Amino acid sequence: MTTRAGFVALIGEPNAGKSTLLNRMVGAKVSIVTHKVQTTRTRIRGVALHGEAQIVFVDTPGLFRPRRRLDRAMVAAAWGGAADADVVVLLIEAHRGLTEGVRAILEGLRAKLGGRPVALAINKIDRVKAESLLALAAEMNAAFPFVRTFMISAEKGHGVEDLKAWLAGEMPEGPWLYPEDQIADLPLRMIAAEITREKLTLRLHQELPYELTVETERWEDRPDGSARIDQVVYVAREGHKGIVLGRRGETVKAVGQAARQEIEAFLGRKVHLFLTVKVRPGWLEEAERYSEMGLDFRDGG
Repeated sequence: MTTRAGFVALIGEPNAGKSTLLNRMVGAKVSIVTHKVQTTRTRIRGVALHGEAQIVFVDTPGLFRPRRRLDRAMVAAAWGGAADADVVVLLIEAHRGLTEGVRAILEGLRAKLGGRPVALAINKIDRVKAESLLALAAEMNAAFPFVRTFMISAEKGHGVEDLKAWLAGEMPEGPWLYPEDQIADLPLRMIAAEITREKLTLRLHQELPYELTVETERWEDRPDGSARIDQVVYVAREGHKGIVLGRRGETVKAVGQAARQEIEAFLGRKVHLFLTVKVRPGWLEEAERYSEMGLDFRDGG
C-alpha cells in the first residue's frame, strides 16, 4: 500500500475563506475563523487524511498591501509558506471575482513560485448565478495557467471533497509526516491563545482590531484531569486596557467564559482559564512576540 504525504498552501485575500476551508478539510476547528481581515497570524498547519494520503495544510495569513512591520512579516510568511508547499491553492470569492488584490497575488505567483502547481478554488459559489461563475472561471484561467479549477462553498461543504481527493492524489509518495491522531502541529498553548484572541476579536469588533495579542503564560495539568491555563492579553495603550476589561470587568469575563468553553471542547476536558490584561506599548516592535506567532521579525523590516 503506497502512502502519500505533502504540504498544501492555501493563499488568497483576507476573508476569502481559507480558515473555513481548512477547518472543513481537517474536520476540526484549528484555524480561528472571524469576519475581520488579517486574523490568521501564525502559519497553522492542519492535517487531513484522505485514503492513504496525508495532506498538511499551511494556512497562510491573507495577502494584502502591508503597511506596518507586523503586516510585512505576515505577507512574507504567506509567500514563504506557498514556496515551501507541494501544491498551492488560490482561494477567491465568487461574488468579488478578479479584484485588484487577486491581480496582485497572481503577479506574486508568477514572480515567486517558479512553476509550482497552482489550483484555483472559487469559494462562496452559492452567492452567484452559474453563468457568472463560468465567466469568472474563464477570466481567471486566461489570467493564470491554473492546473485545475474547483467550485466550492467552504462554509456549506459543496465541492470540498472533490478538492480534497484531488489534493490527495497530488501529494508525493512517502511516509506520513504526522501521527494519525494529530490534527495540528501548533502547541496546545498557542491554540488556546488563538481561541481567546478570536473571542476578543469578535467581541471588540472595530475598537481594537490588531493592537492586541494573547499569550499562554502558564499551563498546569491537574491530578483530576483538568487544566489550569493562565493567559495574558497584551494591549498597546493604557486606554485599550479599559476597553478589554469593560465596565466592571464584564467584557473580559464574557471573553474568558466563551474561550474557556471552546478550549474545553477542543481538549475534551475541564479547563480553569484565568485572563490578565497588561499594557505593553511596543509589543508590535518586539522580535520575541513575532517568533511566538511563527513569524520572522526581520521580514517586517
